[in-house]
Amino acid sequence: MKENKKGIYSPVTSLYGVGAKRAESFAKLGIENVGELVYHFPRAYENRGNVKTLAQAEDGELCSFILCVAAPAKTAMIRKGMTLTKLSAVDETGKCNITFFNQPYVRDVLVQGAYFRFYGRISKTGKTASLSSPAFEPVVPHKQLRPLVPIYPLSAGLSQKFMSGAVREALSAALSGENAVTEHLSHEIREKYSLAALPFALRAIHEPQSFEEAEKARRRLAFDEMYLFALGMLREGKKDKTKSSYAFPTPDREKFLSYLPYAPTGAQVRTFDEMEADMTCGVRMHRLLTGDVGSGKTLCAQYAVYTAVCGGAQAAIMAPTEILARQHYESFAPMFEKMGFRVQLLIGAMTAAQKRKACEGLRFGLIDIVIGTHALIEDTVEFLRLGLVIIDEQHRFGAAQRARLCEKSKDCHMLSMSATPIPRTLAFVLYGDYDLSTLDEMPPGRKTVDTFAVNESYRERLYAFIRKNVEAGGQVYIVCPSVEEQKEVLEGENGEKVELSELFSFDMDAYEEKPKLFAAVDYAKELSENIFPDIPVGFVHGKLKSAQKEKVMSAFCNGEIKILVSTTVIEVGVNVPSATLMIVENAEMFGLSALHQLRGRVGRGDKQSYCVLVSGSKSERAAARLKILKDHHDGYKIAELDLAMRGPGDFIAERGGYVRQSGEASFRLASLSGDTKLLYDAFDAAKATLAYDAELARPENAPLLSHLEFMQKNNE
Repeated sequence: MKENKKGIYSPVTSLYGVGAKRAESFAKLGIENVGELVYHFPRAYENRGNVKTLAQAEDGELCSFILCVAAPAKTAMIRKGMTLTKLSAVDETGKCNITFFNQPYVRDVLVQGAYFRFYGRISKTGKTASLSSPAFEPVVPHKQLRPLVPIYPLSAGLSQKFMSGAVREALSAALSGENAVTEHLSHEIREKYSLAALPFALRAIHEPQSFEEAEKARRRLAFDEMYLFALGMLREGKKDKTKSSYAFPTPDREKFLSYLPYAPTGAQVRTFDEMEADMTCGVRMHRLLTGDVGSGKTLCAQYAVYTAVCGGAQAAIMAPTEILARQHYESFAPMFEKMGFRVQLLIGAMTAAQKRKACEGLRFGLIDIVIGTHALIEDTVEFLRLGLVIIDEQHRFGAAQRARLCEKSKDCHMLSMSATPIPRTLAFVLYGDYDLSTLDEMPPGRKTVDTFAVNESYRERLYAFIRKNVEAGGQVYIVCPSVEEQKEVLEGENGEKVELSELFSFDMDAYEEKPKLFAAVDYAKELSENIFPDIPVGFVHGKLKSAQKEKVMSAFCNGEIKILVSTTVIEVGVNVPSATLMIVENAEMFGLSALHQLRGRVGRGDKQSYCVLVSGSKSERAAARLKILKDHHDGYKIAELDLAMRGPGDFIAERGGYVRQSGEASFRLASLSGDTKLLYDAFDAAKATLAYDAELARPENAPLLSHLEFMQKNNE
């Protein structure tokens, strides 16, 4: 073994058998030093401790056997480049024929009369038992064989056997010596959350004596991942907690409420309190407001604006489309103009003279509230006293776009809003540097959208149902998964090319069946020419230019179009009260949360509304997923189930804009869907640590700061 005096900081080339070529193979796995190798965890374990006799094992069972080699192994060349080595081995209950492909060396290892532990899947035909290329280890007196053998992620040039040996040597170096791994969690944290000591966890994750021991180690190391992630994120977030010159006086809430035709929900009142506390304390608000469709985010935004303008500041609200900006304007202007405040719309469709007048009003303080699109971030837009920025559907804007608006006032408060319910687990990870407000309560009286899942046999009845809704004064959305026929690549919400697996929760079983893929352009033509020639039909998708999309959506909002065929480009916040029916074709190709969002486009008026999920898939999994939509209407519950069924990777991929642009969580052992409580505990512990020592500068936190920097460096 090579001499190793540097512990975790020594290069992998200090390990036995690691030269330049193998160092390159390790580098492909992100491993350059001993510490990184110690943190290269197994992806699975082989349960070789499950030892059975040949007679006990069932056909096809994966287990271990202690066998004696009964006869010398024989190797034959069966064709050029392929050898076959055969031998027989026995125990007290029977005989087993063992075959190895392209492993001629076993002939010299598996000598007659020696005992080995063979691990593999046994095949039984009558009284004949056989194993094909099993793993094997010699049985040596007074040496215990490991019950669980780790299986590691590999790269070309590395084998499981070599990786295991390198990890054992790395563990020895990392757990002893001058630069050994030191415990970085306080005794209080380990005791409070029942966590194992770090040296034990590192040893046990690589060399567990039982699954219970492996889980104990995994739990500690998973906590570490989430705790260190939380520390890094919260410390980064604290840098944004700068002083604000806009420390507003507490507004007259009763006066604000007097302008409302209804009382706010408890969740809205809680959010009022949270925003008010932020905006009156002298520190910049950096808050994310999430809520299900119809939960009342707009009212919360109005209260934040009220707090700002009553304090003498200006407020800016940026929406992703002109339609949404207009709808916000129509909602804000009547209320705030009654209060004596001036409200202005600023969008690309305005004339140059209108834009110039609006910009002058903002620059000289003649306008209190401006509502607009990307037009707000143009260089020509200047504010006299911008104190609040609200970003609606914040994931539709890039970080740079959001920052440009906030930079128009260095210390303004910021409220971001999202209509997509995000599981608390993911919200912690994706938005840990925001303060979070959640509208988890619906206003009373909102009707539930009746939801049905049907197959192609319902097609004629479905067309009849569409006509019935239109004749009753309603409007219909029909959503398709693609723009045109025969497309393997779809369009994203802004027209960019996106692979199917990136855009939707894709059911591979359903895809392999290749059911008919409904496409917006062709389907709209079929409906307008052959099915509903007497009903105005329109279509919209991501390939259309923005002006075209705006024109079609406006026509639908105004009731000129009765049936709108669309891809997922339908605006999340568009409010069409007369829309009473949502039909989703190829529904099995969409994520649960995406389907719930689409369902939320209807049910906004006083008429009963419906959502029909059409699927030609015969997959049981697809049917189970659609049943969740039928049975549940709580967006947060659906999002939790979606996360549990698909895992965080797919869930995040569906919402590309939600993934943090830097510092993205990349956990090796922690599971966002399975370690929910551990994640909450880790964030609570991180908050408590920073409350006690914000800079991690106290001597007792030196190991923690050192480990945090080590892990951040290795994750770059």
